[in-house]
Amino acid sequence: MSNLLLGVVSAFIATNQAAALGNVVAQQTGFVVSTPATNSPAGVELQKLMDADDAAQAEVDVWIKENQKFAEQGAGVPNAELNARIMKRFELVRHGYKDYLKRHTNSASGYVAYASFLGDIRDEEGAMEQLELARAIDPKDPAVWNNLANIYGHIGEVTNAFIYYAKAIELDPSEPVYYHNFGTTVFLFRKDAREHYGINEQQVFDKALELYDKAMKLSPDDFLLATDVAKTYYGIRPPRTEAALNSWTNAFKLARDAEEREGVQLHLARIKMHADRFAEASAHLSAVTNSSYTELKTRLTRVLKDLESAKSGDTNAAPVETKAPVEKPKESSSAK
Repeated sequence: MSNLLLGVVSAFIATNQAAALGNVVAQQTGFVVSTPATNSPAGVELQKLMDADDAAQAEVDVWIKENQKFAEQGAGVPNAELNARIMKRFELVRHGYKDYLKRHTNSASGYVAYASFLGDIRDEEGAMEQLELARAIDPKDPAVWNNLANIYGHIGEVTNAFIYYAKAIELDPSEPVYYHNFGTTVFLFRKDAREHYGINEQQVFDKALELYDKAMKLSPDDFLLATDVAKTYYGIRPPRTEAALNSWTNAFKLARDAEEREGVQLHLARIKMHADRFAEASAHLSAVTNSSYTELKTRLTRVLKDLESAKSGDTNAAPVETKAPVEKPKESSSAK
């Protein structure tokens, strides 16, 4: 299921739907579920259960997409009705996991899979409970530590997330997701990272980028990871312009199609215009022809003209738009 639609699903089934919908586009760290061994009847059964889990979420994905289309035409079902339908569908999955774990109480992978399902529907307290059971059975499973760290990054003590990601990496230093998640959490919770590691903000940025760099070395062709790393530079002050351009240039090389390449062109234009490299920024904007980017391209073109006018000393120039065309990462706090 896509991250956006997964967020919408979570919002539908959340108690506080308004708050949940506000977090739909929030950056999420990745849950990891190991493939169960299929050389035993229990492993085969668990794999079938996980496949049924995926199928249920895909089905709900379709329901939401279809209802959104119908709603645009004034024919969608009320949220409460769709919510009830989703809950009923997911209840079958929940029952399947519970039944399996009643019969396989020592299945660490079963608890992890169930925790992943609960995490998908944003029952993070329930997911944490299942992961703690898995950790008690198999404390050397790095996925358990990573997944617990993800939850601590959303609820609980953020410093536990730092510790648990480090433990996951200690157990499996070859998994790029662990470095990616760790870097994201360090970057988002900069105040906590400063206090926990006894370092200043610039050193926090360096630590997050170092973790991202390790993830990229392990997964050098991952476009989404590369763009995640590049977006980090929007939140770094003072700006690290050349490093940001290098990062976006790398993402451009990894783009999988023309639409992704044009999206990167917009980022390159934005960075260069704020570095007074106006001609280069204009060339990047001219390379964008996809209609899905028209609004953003128009906004950036206006900003570019205003910056050029301000630089040339034009007193009639409009005030430069300071609102970022692309959302910047924001620092979070673990205040309870």
